[in-house]
Amino acid sequence: MFEKILIANRGEIAVRIIRACKEMGVQTVAVHSTADADALHIRLADEAYCIGGPRPQESYLNEDAILTVAAASGATAIHPGYGFLSENAGFARSCQEYGLVFVGPAPEVIDRMGDKDAARRTAREAGVPVVPGCDLISSAEEAETEARRIGCPVLIKARSGGGGRGIRKVERAEDAGRAFVEAKAEAEAAFGDGECYMEKFIAPAHHVEVQVLADAHGNVVTLGERECSVQRRNQKLVEESPAPCLDGHDEVRERMYTAARDLARAVGYEGAGTIEYLYTDDGQFYFMEMNTRLQVEHPVTEFVTDIDLVKWQLRVAAGVALPFSQEDIATSKHAIECRINAETPELVPSCGTVSTLHVPNGPWVRFDSALFPGASVPPYYDSMLGKLIVRAGTREEAIRKMRAALSELGIEGVEHNTPLMFDILANPEFLSGCYHTDLMEHLYER
Repeated sequence: MFEKILIANRGEIAVRIIRACKEMGVQTVAVHSTADADALHIRLADEAYCIGGPRPQESYLNEDAILTVAAASGATAIHPGYGFLSENAGFARSCQEYGLVFVGPAPEVIDRMGDKDAARRTAREAGVPVVPGCDLISSAEEAETEARRIGCPVLIKARSGGGGRGIRKVERAEDAGRAFVEAKAEAEAAFGDGECYMEKFIAPAHHVEVQVLADAHGNVVTLGERECSVQRRNQKLVEESPAPCLDGHDEVRERMYTAARDLARAVGYEGAGTIEYLYTDDGQFYFMEMNTRLQVEHPVTEFVTDIDLVKWQLRVAAGVALPFSQEDIATSKHAIECRINAETPELVPSCGTVSTLHVPNGPWVRFDSALFPGASVPPYYDSMLGKLIVRAGTREEAIRKMRAALSELGIEGVEHNTPLMFDILANPEFLSGCYHTDLMEHLYER
């Protein structure tokens, strides 16, 4: 195992990784921006270094500064968390060149699966069903032609990046050219890559993702699935496992698992990764993309499998073989996660200083956060304040448990979306377990 690792991230995920390292006896090095000088991950790490100004480009995306700190501190590995540099193949290559272990898959795998167009082709070759569509589009005219061929509605999607950017829904073929130009420009600005492809917009559909874990010795296992259909503007808000839409459809669930393992083997994947699918009520599922990193919602899987994904990321990166096979993996209970975001009721991001904090407690209640009384919530980063996760014997009990936990959660000094979470958990469509990705759109969009 590594003696010392650097965490190239901030906020709750940096805290999560530091805690795992402490339990494993691994020393930690934190990096931070000037805006995060008093952040919790700085206080918990064994060492901390300021690497630049408040904007991500000046600090958390400053590859040279991060690599310099790693070398100076004696760290032998870098954990990128999620976001920032976590799916940056160039950074992963630089780590190798500096003699550092990048806690994640090989740069070539990140490149291949991060290019969503190439990922679709790879999935097809591995026998995984993909959404009908087309490869990269070269012009507005071609976009309109392909939209007519595929049949509207369609989605124009950036091949790079994520977070809902570089995506446009097209209802009429004659609007495809303009939508392509807009998506291309947004993707170019956000990711430095404006290439886009097109796929059929499938609705109603569920967003179901399968967690994979693979080592360098050829072992690949799936660790259950998560339903992530509660989304707003392509951003997930609530996740749960197991996916209620798959209740009574164990054969579909197994086919999803098999396809995920096949794809992971086909690309030589190592570490924790996620295969994302669209699933329709008639039992069909289609590959969307692979996330070559730890997911925000990984605690849901940890709660139903009792497997610490962060620790296993580190062990796999250190060359340890998985000591369990697929037959050893058992999922039980039901887990739900609510993302607590700093935002006003008008959905405007909120920032400020946390004046009061009360965190819910009790058996199988977890709040992953970097908050504390006096913590600053700056305007430069993602608005997520924390993740509230619960586990119970049944879905119904888990929903009641989450409501109780939300009623206990107290955060003052910044506005947050807890009232919205109560709305979702009380919604009949959500309670039925048969809800789709348009749940927020037609019930809560403001």
